Amino acid sequence: MTLDQLAAQSCLPRRGAEHRLDAARIAEWLALLPGWQRGADDLSIGKDFKFADFHHTLGFINAVGFLANRADHHPDLQAGYGHCHVSWSTHDCAGVSMNDVICAARVERLLYG
Repeated sequence: MTLDQLAAQSCLPRRGAEHRLDAARIAEWLALLPGWQRGADDLSIGKDFKFADFHHTLGFINAVGFLANRADHHPDLQAGYGHCHVSWSTHDCAGVSMNDVICAARVERLLYG
């Protein structure tokens, strides 16, 4: 599967442990997502993004917010001047689900087309 094909997938309600991806499956998906890593808690995936200034950082945050609202799946964001960390996790399954991988792919497409 390509990054574009992954990003084109639909986010679906994923409740319960049966939707949580195991470590091997997460590693397979992360191979398609340059720079994305498992969180220190092993319950999320995330990436740091760098920008020239706050204006560009804020534009990125707004774009991520727009795509998150459309998917009804929302990340944790930590931002400051020239940087933003995006972290995806599915609380309803207590870990990483396909929704997180799909949304990470969409963020990649947002910046790198």
